[in-house]
Parts: sequence; structure tokens; C-alpha cells
Amino acid sequence: MKNSDNLWERSTDPASPESPRRTFALAGRSVHLDPLHNAVRPDLADIRLAQYVFAPYYAAPMPCVLVRPAALHLTDDASSDVVANLDEGETFEVLEVLRETAWGVSPERRLVGYVDRTALEHVK
Repeated sequence: MKNSDNLWERSTDPASPESPRRTFALAGRSVHLDPLHNAVRPDLADIRLAQYVFAPYYAAPMPCVLVRPAALHLTDDASSDVVANLDEGETFEVLEVLRETAWGVSPERRLVGYVDRTALEHVK
């Protein structure tokens, strides 16, 4: 597996020919994951990546929809680099809410980042 592989894509692909692992072994160094495409931080990871990475905590995605356009930022600081501009009506899967921002995945764009939490509405 190359370091640039998007593991999130592989774990959510229903047509994936790989069967689920029943056992695993910790061997060798960890794979470096691109945090722009894989929802993994030192403290938290997307539960869909649990078979690939170890994290102290895992979060299940909470589907939300953007009620207005919002910038997807690299960090939780509103002045940080903008990864993408998300449109009203797009889905955003929230993994954690921090003060004024929410960290998660834009499934349509396969990008991870932070958005203004007031731009999100929980999908019921």
C-alpha cells in the first residue's frame, strides 16, 4: 500500500473485494496517512478506518447538511488555509464538534477538515 492511498475510500467502497479481517498483527512501522483525505488525528479517527489505524478514540460519522455555503479549513482556526468551499445542501459527516467548528469529512469531495458548526444542520 502506498502512503498516498485514500483508506477512507477503500473502507466505504461497497464493491471492495477485500473481506473483513478477523485477526491482525502489529508489525513494522505505521503507514503515514494523508490527513487531508483520511480522517485521522493523533487523538481521534473515523471508525471506518479502525481496521487500518490505531487511535485512542474512534468516532462514528454524524451526517449533516450545509444550510449555507461554508469554507472547509485545514485547522479549527477560521484564518487557516481553506481546503475547499462547500456549497449549501452538501453533506458533511461530523466526527467532532469543537467550540465554533466541526471536524469531519466531505464525502462528495473526499476531503477532511473543519467547518463553521453554525452552517450545519443534523440530518434526522
